[in-house]
Amino acid sequence: MVGFAAAATQKDQMTKLVNASVNWTDGERFVAHGSSGHAVVVDSDRERNTAPGPMELVLIGLCACTATDVVSILRKKREPFATLKVSAEARRADHPPTVYEYIRLTYVVSGKIHRKAVEDAVRLSKSKYCSVSAMLQKTAEIETVVEIAEDAGAASAV
Repeated sequence: MVGFAAAATQKDQMTKLVNASVNWTDGERFVAHGSSGHAVVVDSDRERNTAPGPMELVLIGLCACTATDVVSILRKKREPFATLKVSAEARRADHPPTVYEYIRLTYVVSGKIHRKAVEDAVRLSKSKYCSVSAMLQKTAEIETVVEIAEDAGAASAV
């Protein structure tokens, strides 16, 4: 019976695995495929720059992850936001591995929303929900800035 339990546990762990692969095309360019079945071109050659590079995709992943959280939280709070844009600026280490050391995320939200609701959603995303943020916080300080589009002059760090 122990063998069955171990096999069942191993099967449960295998269903949680996410897969990714890349196929080299030319130069430093690859076609990447993920578990979702979608493909994306990745180009590590920043001079040729025919596609996003790997570290650029990490930042894009961070923006998408935290934006998803914020949208979900604001909807649950029934906050009538109209738009949300999340942008990232980052600084990398000077020497290899050139990990991100500092990231500033700017959230621009419009609609008849309460600033506190947006700030709370951003805080929850950073501290609890966004897996990409949790990984990047191991090497990078992540600063967040919230801007309400209808209140263009106001911004606050959270």
